[in-house]
Amino acid sequence: MKCVTCGEPAIIDIKRHNAGFCAHHFIEHVHRQVERAISSFRLFSENDRLLVAVSGGKDSLALWDILNSLGYNAEGLYLHLGIEGYSDRSQQKAEAFATREKLTLHCIDVQKETGFSIPGLAHRVRFEPCSVCGTVKRYFMNRFAATHGFDLILTGHNLDDEAATLLGNLLHWQMGYLGRQSPLLPQKTGLSGKAKPLVRLTERETAAYTVVRGIDYIIEDCPLSKGATSIGYKEALNMLENLSPGTKHHFLLGFLKRGKALFPGDTPQLSPCKNCGQGTTGEICSFCRIIEKAARNDSD
Repeated sequence: MKCVTCGEPAIIDIKRHNAGFCAHHFIEHVHRQVERAISSFRLFSENDRLLVAVSGGKDSLALWDILNSLGYNAEGLYLHLGIEGYSDRSQQKAEAFATREKLTLHCIDVQKETGFSIPGLAHRVRFEPCSVCGTVKRYFMNRFAATHGFDLILTGHNLDDEAATLLGNLLHWQMGYLGRQSPLLPQKTGLSGKAKPLVRLTERETAAYTVVRGIDYIIEDCPLSKGATSIGYKEALNMLENLSPGTKHHFLLGFLKRGKALFPGDTPQLSPCKNCGQGTTGEICSFCRIIEKAARNDSD
């Protein structure tokens, strides 16, 4: 296969676009897709101060590299979750990339901040680790963004991630979640705004981008994610994608363009948590409730 732009040998074929690209024009393709997402969904402007949630994996490092290449003002935030071995290795990847590109990376050790690692916290409160992890990460990302003057938090969720989320919400008819699913989640009381600029790129494309750009990332999946329902949804969508290239693209972007308006976009009324001040639907936010419960159980 030849590059659709220059006719040189292609390093990757993207069937949903019926196109192949050489290394140089593949990077241009990736940058173009991200720029298109930023523009079409009005995610942010070049004047905004952006905070990238960096995990050490391919998606977040690719996103940070793309934003840096496009000239955006983006710093990184890494949360050490206390997952034995895995957290240390992923932090090393994030720090190595930041050093190579001369970018600013902020690091927070969750165990030092709360007294608990994510596995330890999940064990004490008897919740699923992924649920606890999501709550904790949202809390620290929001707190850091608010206290350090960032306009928006950016995550590396890609087309595969968002299509899997959409499929899960449709299968369970989560009307509120369907109405709120978007690449841009505006700022609310006590909560920072969040955006997902990789929404037009697949996981395969972000992985290929990191290889072409020479970005070293942690390849292994988080050990706590084994058995996650989203993995099954991704496998189902991959099967459909193999049968009909472009399925995931049309499923997600078609929903955002034409289907989302059919679902109620009810936004819960938020008020500041009486403990930490972050937005919550009750008196105390889910993060503070988890920490309080863990402290009680730890003392029993």
